[in-house]
Amino acid sequence: MQNTAKKVAVGTGLLGLAVAGLAGAYFLYGKDGAKNRKKVKAWALKAKAEVLEKIEKTKEMSEENYNSIIDTVSEKYAKVKDITPEDVAVFSKDLKKHWKDIKKELMPKDGKKPAKKAAQKAA
Repeated sequence: MQNTAKKVAVGTGLLGLAVAGLAGAYFLYGKDGAKNRKKVKAWALKAKAEVLEKIEKTKEMSEENYNSIIDTVSEKYAKVKDITPEDVAVFSKDLKKHWKDIKKELMPKDGKKPAKKAAQKAA
């Protein structure tokens, strides 16, 4: 029984890392990656890291969850003195537009529903 729980935990962690990695990769290396890399500021890197961290902790990834995470982090950075609301809006919009690509990567080969993170069972 412990082996099954351990496998579920490892699978959940790997899926979380995959989603987080995809989000980051699309932001920096996607269609507009070169332009994004030139514009990236220190705060944007910190904000992206926070988004990725929250994605890893999410039990089930959906577009609603993904957008909610981005909105939560964006709201935090919108309150920072040296960051313009326009910069935050661009950051948020750019991350959100990558959902379709991320969803495709999460889709199993058989074309069924996107993979869900399995909940860890208490030992």
